[in-house]
Amino acid sequence: MPSEYAKALGARLRAIRQQQGLSLQGVEEKSGGKWKAVVVGSYERGDRAVTVARLSDLAEFYRVPVAELLPEGSGVRQESAGKIVLDLEQLYEHTVDELAPVARYARAIQLQRGDYNGRVLSIRADDLRALAIVYDTSPSGLVEQLTEYGVLVTESPRSRFPS
Repeated sequence: MPSEYAKALGARLRAIRQQQGLSLQGVEEKSGGKWKAVVVGSYERGDRAVTVARLSDLAEFYRVPVAELLPEGSGVRQESAGKIVLDLEQLYEHTVDELAPVARYARAIQLQRGDYNGRVLSIRADDLRALAIVYDTSPSGLVEQLTEYGVLVTESPRSRFPS
């Protein structure tokens, strides 16, 4: 009887394969026989344990990060990120080159939203993840960097900037 984790891992493997438009037989054909349909199918059903090395090879075959093959809740998949609030005055006054991409991104968001209050700008979770990719870090790692530079609003914007 497959464990719950094995079933969840198998479902994730199946979802990735199907997203790529491959049948089990298609995987075998595309891999030149390296990945047998019956073996991949048994991984997907959770009937057969997959080693870390084989999972890594399968991720390479599917051209996805290994973490994307792991089920939700495994603790390894990409962390979720919440929104943050940038202090635009601090951001735009900084002369540190490392903050230039964040400043350009913030300006682009202001332009897109038509939001030119000039004080603060909320950055949504998806924007934070995109910026983290630019910086080759995790969203929480980027938040740490921005905190160190003093460009994040850590208290209520209303209390900091009274109307």
